Amino acid sequence: MESLEKLVFMLLGVALTAICWGSYGAVLHEGQARLGGSFKPLICVGFAYFVVAILIPGAILASQGKLWEGWSFSGIGWSSAAGVFGTLGALGIVLAFSAGSSASKPWIVMPLVFGTAPIIITVISMTTKGLWGQANPFYFAGLILIVAGAVTVLFFAPRAKPHAAADHGKTASAAEKPADPAHEAKPAAD
Repeated sequence: MESLEKLVFMLLGVALTAICWGSYGAVLHEGQARLGGSFKPLICVGFAYFVVAILIPGAILASQGKLWEGWSFSGIGWSSAAGVFGTLGALGIVLAFSAGSSASKPWIVMPLVFGTAPIIITVISMTTKGLWGQANPFYFAGLILIVAGAVTVLFFAPRAKPHAAADHGKTASAAEKPADPAHEAKPAAD
């Protein structure tokens, strides 16, 4: 029963992360648009990190009487490095969105990020554990499928038509306008 509870807790954590990180690009892109396409959203991300990653866990640990125990230099170093990687990742996404090209949209940038990230962790894990010689061909096929999936999402994602995006908020598009009976096509006479 305990292992089932741990599995459920792990799956809830995975679901929370997938929902949050899956939404991250769209939310960050909207914030960047509303702040003038600058680096200001990264400052806001940093403030949110401070609240969510320092104040909340600090309060929880303090309430449990565990705030000042168990700290080690190596643990602080590795955990801080993880924070730097996370923050540099946020900077990378801000830079990608700031590129100004038609490809610098969340539905293009984020599949590339999340399609590439599993490959990076795989290379790191396989290298640090010396497991390259034990990799099954299906393992490499899976890596290829990850890349193929990201590229497929990238190239075949639905996109708004250029004129529809320009008309957004100004006037109703042709599809939204009510039909004008005077201009409707008349059925051909037999």
